[in-house]
Amino acid sequence: MDMTILGCSGSLSAPDNPASGYLLRMSDGREILMDMGPGVLAGLQGDGDPGSVDVIFSHLHPDHCSDFPSLVVWQRFHPTHAASSRHTMIGPSIAALHLGRASADHPSRVDDFSDILDVRSWRAPDLQDTPVAFDASSRGTVYPVHHIGETALYAAPAVHPTESYMIRVEEQDGSSLVYSGDTAATGHLAALAHGADVLLCEATWGERDNGDNPPQMHLSGEEAGQAAAQAGVGRLIITHVPPWGDPEGALRGARRYYDGPVELARRGMVVTVGS
Repeated sequence: MDMTILGCSGSLSAPDNPASGYLLRMSDGREILMDMGPGVLAGLQGDGDPGSVDVIFSHLHPDHCSDFPSLVVWQRFHPTHAASSRHTMIGPSIAALHLGRASADHPSRVDDFSDILDVRSWRAPDLQDTPVAFDASSRGTVYPVHHIGETALYAAPAVHPTESYMIRVEEQDGSSLVYSGDTAATGHLAALAHGADVLLCEATWGERDNGDNPPQMHLSGEEAGQAAAQAGVGRLIITHVPPWGDPEGALRGARRYYDGPVELARRGMVVTVGS
């Protein structure tokens, strides 16, 4: 698979960088859009086909989903490139209601996407016990699986104020990318990312958590590096640094614990996952 970063600014869009949005091009020809913050649809028009994408959400804070109502308009009404078939949307259990209200014509109504989208929820289990490394024994059991075409998608609950998930995307050849979404430190990140080719991991707090930040919300660069090292991933990409953040500090923190390749996500970056 290839991943094109359409936007990677944390918490809100920056002047030259939309908020979270990652376009995955799979080996079976499917395009999967992972999160869709403000500004992402504009980038998708240049780098993909809004009428043919499937979409998955880590969670539904505005910086990860606010362009979705406009995608609905495109897929329904574009005069030449509307959706020609139903695509898949996977997200938190609240997605149909939350995004349906955002897309409706009146506050008391909920838009029904069933004409253009097969809406599913992650339904990840409550993983409060000892984390289980992602391997042959945990596929489809500890981590329930969804499929979009030939792509397998797994999720584990993240630590965040709203229903949130970390996502593992796998090709049939075993190549894999894990996306942290937004999460505070949790052993389940390293467990889900076990052996992954790429870990796309947020580091909102910069180099380290100074103790003054709101609890149970985000990771630092040090925590991202620790997760990458524990998981044994092939490559770490730091993302979700806000416009006022410290990207170089996030890199320093990550490199303190992880000795593999580390870099900052940037708009327009293309990442090849696997061979």
